[in-house]
Amino acid sequence: MATVSPSRMEKWLSVILKADPSVPKLSLGEYLADIPKLDSLSDVPAGTRVLVRGDVDAKPGPKVGEGDIRLRSMKDTLEFGRQRGWVQVIFGHIGRKPEGSLEKVAARMGEILGCEVPLIRDWLDPENNTVLPEAAEQIAKATPGSVIMLENTRKYPIERVLWDAKPEDIPKLAPSLATLANEMAEKIARVYVHEAFSAGSLDSSSVVVPAAMDRVAMGKYEEQEFCGPLMQCLEAQMVIFSGVKIDKLDDLEAMIARGKIRYLLTAGSLAMALKKAAAQLDGGDFCIGVQENPANSKEPWYIPPERIEQAKRLLREGRAKGIQFVLPVDFVLQDGRVSETIGPNDQQLDVGPKTRSLFEETVTKFIQENSQAPEKAVVFHNGVFGLFEDSRFEEGTRHFMGQLKRMKDAGIRVFVGGGEGGTALEKYGQPDWVTHNFTAGGTVLNALGAEPVPYLVALRMAAKGW
Repeated sequence: MATVSPSRMEKWLSVILKADPSVPKLSLGEYLADIPKLDSLSDVPAGTRVLVRGDVDAKPGPKVGEGDIRLRSMKDTLEFGRQRGWVQVIFGHIGRKPEGSLEKVAARMGEILGCEVPLIRDWLDPENNTVLPEAAEQIAKATPGSVIMLENTRKYPIERVLWDAKPEDIPKLAPSLATLANEMAEKIARVYVHEAFSAGSLDSSSVVVPAAMDRVAMGKYEEQEFCGPLMQCLEAQMVIFSGVKIDKLDDLEAMIARGKIRYLLTAGSLAMALKKAAAQLDGGDFCIGVQENPANSKEPWYIPPERIEQAKRLLREGRAKGIQFVLPVDFVLQDGRVSETIGPNDQQLDVGPKTRSLFEETVTKFIQENSQAPEKAVVFHNGVFGLFEDSRFEEGTRHFMGQLKRMKDAGIRVFVGGGEGGTALEKYGQPDWVTHNFTAGGTVLNALGAEPVPYLVALRMAAKGW
């Protein structure tokens, strides 16, 4: 094993934080082609310690099958290692708060696997980022086939230091992150498997630890999701995109650039930006209420002027490619009124009945156009249409779940991008109403959108010797 020096870690972080302009932009397919899959580790002998970055951010219910879908997604990978006699050490986070514990998660993982999964509560010295001797000793004594879990990685500050890091922070962060990576390789394991599909953040466990590993691989579930449904979503002819976060415009711009989309249905903040941009492009204007008031600039739903300009650029490109933009024509406002306009002090919180009808008509047209197509069309749905947690603003989201079922029943491949869209499907529909419902909204948007998934960048670098 080669020790990762601070200077080498600086080079690694410059790629992770996109500070190196010489790094080429790669497609999702190019990343996947360069990252080893789990089967590549078939020759790893029994007794080998293997780090498994697990999708442990779960809230298990009373029995197996409730609140543990992410844990169950890890089973095939963990069984692969157990059958080969590896000592597998699962690590990952639960929630964003450092005080969260994986105690219940470890117990449920044991129930899923049919074996004890002990939890090592304290395993890292937060002062110098070294693995505690007691933890290293417990892992070293584990028998072949054992599965162990480390307590919530986010209890340690080193796990979170890259969340808000800027390129200029790299020199001061590199020494401590190099220490962490080297300690994990020396005292825990030198083989690393990433089986945490939803872990799209800049956690050190996902994007730094691989730097010191001898071998890395993608888990079975990750491989299945990326190489199957996600690659199909790149071919989507209809995209339904919504949500509060206006930075989704970046992802939408990348999707449009691929030239596959024919219909784009939008709601939420995305629709507000596009609605105003379309009006200005056509020589007019459209008030989007409190969402454009600078007094609300700290609110997550605020839409700054530069995002309107981006929406104009996106509309120009999309129209040139023949995309039909289907924007809301009426809105449910904060006081429950339905209106085709939005006043300066108003906020739209759902689409109105005319928009619901417009979306349904568009779906009907799309179904008819694809009824005789030689290959099944693809639809990608992400987000919800309003504040659906409140019954006053749920009808737009609830109604469209039925439209997803219509398309699936017509033979169209329908994919839901996890997150709130997945929650809405669980609330208003059934799993078989769509072709596939992802378990991780952020990862899916990264993969389809403007930026690569951070852990794929790290795995590729580790695999290629960077």
